[in-house]
Amino acid sequence: MRYAFIGLGNLGGHLAASLLRAGFSVTVHDRERGLADRHLAAGATWAESATAAAEGADCVITCLPSPAVSEAVLRSMLPAMKPGADWIEMSTVSRDDVLRLSALAAEAGVGCLECPVTGGVHLALRGEITVLVGGEEARFLRHRPALEAMGNRIIHMGPLGSAAIIKVITNMLAFIHLVADGEALMLAKRGGLDLAKAWEAIAASSGNSFVHETEGQLILNGSYDIAFTMDLALKDLGFAMGFGREFGAPLELAGLTEQTFIRGKAAYGGDAQSTQIVKLLEDALGTDLRAPGFPARLE
Repeated sequence: MRYAFIGLGNLGGHLAASLLRAGFSVTVHDRERGLADRHLAAGATWAESATAAAEGADCVITCLPSPAVSEAVLRSMLPAMKPGADWIEMSTVSRDDVLRLSALAAEAGVGCLECPVTGGVHLALRGEITVLVGGEEARFLRHRPALEAMGNRIIHMGPLGSAAIIKVITNMLAFIHLVADGEALMLAKRGGLDLAKAWEAIAASSGNSFVHETEGQLILNGSYDIAFTMDLALKDLGFAMGFGREFGAPLELAGLTEQTFIRGKAAYGGDAQSTQIVKLLEDALGTDLRAPGFPARLE
């Protein structure tokens, strides 16, 4: 099975590296050539364009920053893809985008799986991220070995579109938890508690969350470096609010969180780390949430 991987950013770069470590034949492309250096050193083949990467591939995997980029890349590579080849979309896109773009691929004789991931860039680095799959079961089984090389929990959610919904739900919860964790840590700090011990107590309690265990450490370090931006958070929250309207589900906490991230973007910019949303509270109160012994990045 010959794979092509397009999009070697914070997340895609780790996913492609995992495929190479597992011994898969991989051709890579990114508009920033330097991002491919480590993959080429590990045995990947470089392609000068998405079109060139798709030529002769049994499957093309994309991990890109927006639906618009995904569509542009798909349109450029479809003419080069052989009939019967597959496209695995690992970007976070809306359900409507998944269905529309998969129909475009089907017109060219190309099958599709949606495989967004969740858990954080640090788990992608270790090949331990969770992969959420939408699409035909036979196509899922065909590529399961590759998916298992990239992640340690592979969940087939159902038909195309189902993975897009659950991915947005998981991200929505993560952003709500992030804002809540900042408030909890601030309450501990203003209450005179040792923040390192407060973090430990929360992690051992019924109030714990994955976000507290991971991003909470980056808040206490002060780096906030989760390799995920305010713009990406707002994109995902926008998808969630859209689903809420479509399905008739009131999302009051998600709506409040979206407004908080809008303020965060205004204060720090769309390229700021999403974890910096907690800095809004720190700045408003003139109180930082630093504690010794916490890492600047998650490993």
